Amino acid sequence: MKFGIQEIQPYEAADGIIYHADTCLPLIDAFKRKKLKFKALARHTYPGDRLDDNTLGLNSIGYWDANEPQDWGLDWHRNEGIEFHFLESGSMPYAQENKEIMLTPNHLTITRPWEAHKVGDPNIGMGKLYWVIIDLGVRRPHQDWVWPEWITLTPSDLTRLTTILRQNEKSIIKTDKRFRDCFIRINKTINTDENGSNASRIRLLINYLLILLLDILNTDDIVLNESLTDSSRSVRFFLKELEKNLSEHWTIELMAQSAGVGLTRFTHHCRRLTNLTPMRYLTMKRLEMSKGILIKNPNITIAEVAYTCGFTTSQYFATVFKKHEKCSPNEYRLKHLVADDLSPT
Repeated sequence: MKFGIQEIQPYEAADGIIYHADTCLPLIDAFKRKKLKFKALARHTYPGDRLDDNTLGLNSIGYWDANEPQDWGLDWHRNEGIEFHFLESGSMPYAQENKEIMLTPNHLTITRPWEAHKVGDPNIGMGKLYWVIIDLGVRRPHQDWVWPEWITLTPSDLTRLTTILRQNEKSIIKTDKRFRDCFIRINKTINTDENGSNASRIRLLINYLLILLLDILNTDDIVLNESLTDSSRSVRFFLKELEKNLSEHWTIELMAQSAGVGLTRFTHHCRRLTNLTPMRYLTMKRLEMSKGILIKNPNITIAEVAYTCGFTTSQYFATVFKKHEKCSPNEYRLKHLVADDLSPT
């Protein structure tokens, strides 16, 4: 198994935004420590033998086989494409957005590019887990999906599958023997691939997987909801992510770009969702973060608090803070420290 990464540079998606692929470092480390079997074909910074240009759009396809207790897991992350997991045997803790489940044999998961997910609680279980990640040129719910050219479903079937996957939030499906057989064939194909020798078989099997997926979703009681593809949902996802990246040097242009929408539409949706302009919302979130740090970390300087929360200077931070809290950051800290000292224990 090769772990040398040939494509380590960030790459540009169809919407013009730059993304960095995941590296799956805990998995690599576990494999090197001989904790499990692992085989994958991949591109970008995903681990595995390199995929060639015959499967452009396929970012990673592979499996791990853990037959002893594991001491690692894959924490919350997103992928550069839609990902399908399939558990052939064993059990595996899995969480996606607000859903948590113990995967059992024949469970298939569907993870859209904007959906955070993790495998392990905190460690993975013993089992054989497959994955397929296909880049559709999108990172946000409202963007139009572009499947790789080698996907051979008829236009009507592909449109139907895309609509179902975009307009519902079903993400965990109990499948049947056909799916298991498909992934077992995927197992054999990637195990015997040498420098792209099985590219045709890989393309065929992924197309078959999509046909099976369309079949099972079409016969299920899937409720479609067009609002799931609205650009306001993309802005909502961005605002949720923003809270974890407040220290970045955001401008309104960068925020709109990261949300994947135009500046005017981004501002409109932000106002409707928060009742604030984007920059004011950013400031309020930074102030909220700073108050927590001031109280919980009394030894951190005001300048360090300012930079941690994304303010350009400590002076600007102090000015904005006093305007909103009617006291300086130091006064706010002292007031709360005194209150804590006086509170009954």
